[in-house]
Amino acid sequence: MYNYTDFDRNLVRQRAAQFRDQLGRHLAGQLPEDAFRPLRLQNGWYVQRHAPMLRVAVPYGELSSRQLRQLARIARTYDRGFGHFTTRQNLQFNWIPLDRAADVMDELAAVDMHGIQTSGNCIRNITSDALAGVAADEWIDPRPYCEILRQWSTLHPEFAFLPRKFKIAVTGAREDRAAIAWHDIGLQLLRNETGDIGFKVLVGGGMGRTPVIASVAAEFVPWQQILVFIEAIVRVYNLYGRRDNLYKARIKILVRAEGARFLDAVQREFRAILQQDAGGAEHVIAQAAFDRVARSFATPAGIETPSGTAPRPAGDTPLPYTRWLTRNVHAHRLPHLRTVTLSLKRAGQAPGDASAEQMELAAELAERFSQGELRVTHDQNLLLPWVREEELHALWHSAREAGFATPHIGLLTDMIACPGGDFCGLANARSIPVAAAIEERFHDLDLVHDIGDIDLHISGCMNSCGHHHSGHIGILGVDKDGAEWYQISLGGSDGSTLSGPSAPGKAIGPAFGADEVPDAVEAVIETYLAQRRVGERFIDAVRRLGIAPFRAAADAVRRSTAHAPAHV
Repeated sequence: MYNYTDFDRNLVRQRAAQFRDQLGRHLAGQLPEDAFRPLRLQNGWYVQRHAPMLRVAVPYGELSSRQLRQLARIARTYDRGFGHFTTRQNLQFNWIPLDRAADVMDELAAVDMHGIQTSGNCIRNITSDALAGVAADEWIDPRPYCEILRQWSTLHPEFAFLPRKFKIAVTGAREDRAAIAWHDIGLQLLRNETGDIGFKVLVGGGMGRTPVIASVAAEFVPWQQILVFIEAIVRVYNLYGRRDNLYKARIKILVRAEGARFLDAVQREFRAILQQDAGGAEHVIAQAAFDRVARSFATPAGIETPSGTAPRPAGDTPLPYTRWLTRNVHAHRLPHLRTVTLSLKRAGQAPGDASAEQMELAAELAERFSQGELRVTHDQNLLLPWVREEELHALWHSAREAGFATPHIGLLTDMIACPGGDFCGLANARSIPVAAAIEERFHDLDLVHDIGDIDLHISGCMNSCGHHHSGHIGILGVDKDGAEWYQISLGGSDGSTLSGPSAPGKAIGPAFGADEVPDAVEAVIETYLAQRRVGERFIDAVRRLGIAPFRAAADAVRRSTAHAPAHV
């Protein structure tokens, strides 16, 4: 993991002190809400439906057990005892009183954490593959580049007030586990024909009211020049992006409207920056600077050497353990190691939620089995990146006792869901009860395993925090005359190998009442089970069959039930 320097720590602590002063003046009536709002937002503080919400940055998903224990302490001391891990590798607290906000910022700074730029019209938390640095299919470790991007974009004075929020994702593997085409900028690390490292750059992706797949801005930018190229993109966006219409302010709208003219403007700005200051030497990443950052991401001491202890024999495994090995355990770049997902999806708990006790249990597992390191995944789970193969059985027992070992990663009940109308002031409908109803309907693990791989994503509004557009099954909450309704779409993709090229799903008709949603999802699943070919996955069946048979099955459910009430 990246080790904060004195400079990093001083910056975070100074920012916390600055926020304490701003908050004090606001609470004293000396700083009006209109002036305070952008200041609190760029420190991660929202005012939600019931209380302030804090979004804590977990840059590119890396988290130490020490940091997770501190998050647990904050949850227990200042919140209502839990936190929520998001699809963008952050953690959110939903019930912290605003007059205690500065104390929480100090608590975060004590463990090298903060909420800087987790909100506001600025460059947000840099995200990456949860398996970065350990993936078996990885060409280049993206973490040093992510950290350099984080340092460059943090408090960048030119990009503090962009037309709209701005999100960057980076991957260095064959498999895209970072959904880069759905981001404002998506970066794919690769090598050119001569072996040099660089980036394929995508620009203008995004969800929301207008789902757009990013366009290729450059096939290869040398890694030394990537900050220059990103700066060129953001400068052009800052200059020409819409500021008169909130719904047309994202860069995806500008790219779609201008097309080649936008890309040409970026190239001109890119060349102009490089030509400044004696050929642009001050604008590129120096090798020494990269090496300094990269040293923080060395493999933990001693972990590269196999222990010589044989793993537990495969023939002595009960079915739950076998399923766990299949679904929750993943290949590692070091043959004697594995990565292990700790599921945060369980009955009676919202997807991505973790209590203070559960955070502490996960931190303990990380210390015992994974060099004290965890990752936050795009799918709202936690991951242990440094597990020895011979310790898998012991980890499974401990994870089961802690409630983290449900063997369903990548299956229907491993769903993504935003907090929705239960917490978010922007939401049109609730997500959590819908997720709970689907989990209850498909609680049989035998059935879930028979159904196979499915990405089910739920959003409470068009802001798409639950990434419904990219779900094989997407559920979107909408408001009709004050009642909660839900639109169902099929065939979305996040760009992974399983899902195929990134694409938004297609709606299967008018919205369903809240209590019809589990029946509609079940009808879709039963149609797939009845018509699938041998070994055919759900997403492939949808593409082969088209929307029509699934829509007919869901419509039958609609016609057989009364209109839903306002709540699930």
